[in-house]
Amino acid sequence: MTKRVLTLPGGRPSRLVVLISGEGSNLQALYKATANPAYGAEIVGVVSDRETAGGLQWAQSQGVPTATVCLGDFPDREAWDSALTAAVQSWEPDLIVSAGFLKILGPKFLAQWPSRVVNTHNSLLPSFVGIHGPRDALRAGVKLAGATLFIVDPGMDTGPILAQVAVPVHDDDNLESLTERIKVAERAQLVDSVGRMVQHGWWIDEVRAGFESD
Repeated sequence: MTKRVLTLPGGRPSRLVVLISGEGSNLQALYKATANPAYGAEIVGVVSDRETAGGLQWAQSQGVPTATVCLGDFPDREAWDSALTAAVQSWEPDLIVSAGFLKILGPKFLAQWPSRVVNTHNSLLPSFVGIHGPRDALRAGVKLAGATLFIVDPGMDTGPILAQVAVPVHDDDNLESLTERIKVAERAQLVDSVGRMVQHGWWIDEVRAGFESD
């Protein structure tokens, strides 16, 4: 398999754009990490597909530029894809982090930043794709749930996996308790993984991905 190594420009903090649809807990964890200059990154923009996303207001309160690109405002997904691409490109990002963004990214967007868009998902992929990972894990009766960080490709939660963290499912878990424990593990994994990508780079082949620091 052909292995490609990717790195981000040195000599300055890497420019991150974060995509959100909700309250932005992962965004806030990343922002806190970037306060340490050793982390090597800064969040230069936040984009949501929902005007009501709480994470937008939080980002604005921190002085981070924001944009909203709602699918319903465009005649089709192709037009939305172009608008989303233009909005993100305006900040000239080095890396894009999809952190609770509930839309599948389009071909133009992914072509603009090949292998430089990562997504965090609340299940141990390839199990339980889609937006109901913890619920589906409980219904399946699995003993381990968790979170996955992967390189985004055109499919739904199908890209090469960068990192995974397992979270035990307790016999007395309900959706709220399991979801919250997954979120805690997911945030820690996201912060650690993005930091490793920024500081050391990463690699990708046809089916796998990993960190150059491993």
